[in-house]
Amino acid sequence: MPIQIGERIPEATLKRLGDGIQDIRTSEIFSGKKVVLFAVPGAFTPTCSARHLPGYVEHFEALRAKGIDTVACMAVNDPFVMDAWAKQQHVPEGLLMLSDGNAEFTRKLGLELDASAFGMGVRSQRFALVADDGVVTHLFVEAPGEFRVSAAENVLEALSASSR
Repeated sequence: MPIQIGERIPEATLKRLGDGIQDIRTSEIFSGKKVVLFAVPGAFTPTCSARHLPGYVEHFEALRAKGIDTVACMAVNDPFVMDAWAKQQHVPEGLLMLSDGNAEFTRKLGLELDASAFGMGVRSQRFALVADDGVVTHLFVEAPGEFRVSAAENVLEALSASSR
């Protein structure tokens, strides 16, 4: 069953490229912070590259202005791919590009997608969530083949509505 609003983010280790491959625990990302995490089925894939990640790049500062401490993008790709994609997409410093290469965290969230029919194995569903101190406050999971609710614009709108 997928994670729900009000539930705590599970503990897992993700990877990112810095000075070599670095481990980053979910507790380090989420504890004591307000975080927007969005996940894509794959780096360099059409919708992810043309719309999903670019929306968060464009609205990065607006999300920060809404009180978001951390914005993070996650995919079931390796950290080298995530780093190359970040460079190609001109991702601003501070937007975390996280690798869940073995889909460990994705499975713990209950948001995995079997893309074996497309030769891609297990991937993440397209989603976004907002967590406050590790507890999910907003959850936006796309229907298969859709791209609407997990868009940066929709997340911003939801954050604006909840702060009124």
